[in-house]
Amino acid sequence: MTSPIEHAGFTFASIMALGPQLAVDTARQAADLGYESFWTAETTGPEAFTTLAAAGAAAPSLGLGTGVIPIQLRTPMTVAMAAATLQALHPDRDVLVGIGISSPVVTERWHGVDYGDRPLARCREYITLLKEIWAGDAVTFEGDFWSLSRSRLGVRLGERKPKVVLGALNPQMLALGGELADGVLLNYLPASHVPWSVERIREGSSRRSDGTSPTVYAYVHAGVTEREHGIDNARKDLFSYAVVDAYAKNFERAGFGDDVRELRERHAAKDREGAVAAVGDAFVDAIDFMGTHDEVRDFARAYAQAGVDVPILMPLPWGPDRRQVIDDTMAAFVA
Repeated sequence: MTSPIEHAGFTFASIMALGPQLAVDTARQAADLGYESFWTAETTGPEAFTTLAAAGAAAPSLGLGTGVIPIQLRTPMTVAMAAATLQALHPDRDVLVGIGISSPVVTERWHGVDYGDRPLARCREYITLLKEIWAGDAVTFEGDFWSLSRSRLGVRLGERKPKVVLGALNPQMLALGGELADGVLLNYLPASHVPWSVERIREGSSRRSDGTSPTVYAYVHAGVTEREHGIDNARKDLFSYAVVDAYAKNFERAGFGDDVRELRERHAAKDREGAVAAVGDAFVDAIDFMGTHDEVRDFARAYAQAGVDVPILMPLPWGPDRRQVIDDTMAAFVA
């Protein structure tokens, strides 16, 4: 048997629909179980930094992370301010600012903000600005997307500064994270695809002059539940991501090209039911895992063995008693 996960995180991202109070409750629970960090995403549900502030107040031992904030929705200074506020309130804990390029559905359809072009250049500029702002000096910056003139962060920080984590899937974004970010967050990938992703990150980190490498984080999707309770949800979940080009390419590289091709063909033909059905059992079991306590424990450990420094539980709340599924899964993940 492999050893327990040394550094574990928990994300509220998959259970946000159950209400903000659950963030407070699961943060306390995560701290009691030995998790080291609490994360949340942001789409149209609970706002990320407010949620983290509440979680941090309830469980002050936890690091606090976003995974991820779409960069189109906030200026770098706005995110720098929010993260600095959290850091000032939790000077001894990590504040992990996960950012990403998101998708046109989130930015344009749901927020009415242009998705934009040149995602790599945008992320490079955003990361650069965050780090310069947190350094504490006045920032003058003239970029392709953002310009600042003697802009200075008005929150005083001690030695510990927020860290920037880049959400990445594909080779160039993984390499960019390796080159510039403090961490890289992987998502929607099987443990078998982790070594390939880590190799791309290390290729990027070889361009650093200080010899450091970013921390590798990964969302691990799992639920201690009967498979019959969640299989339909799992197929719909993977379908909703496979229709996004960036995720489709990553699923193909991970070995699910046949599923993705059939799914996208049926989707293009406006056969949604057929597209969802094209998500095969192996595809589900590799990414949205459902099983017993021991099976979930071993599934989580596989990510650490594959090269993830900090596996982050994304609980799948699928079953007749969703809270019980979450509780059981949280316990299994760090067993």
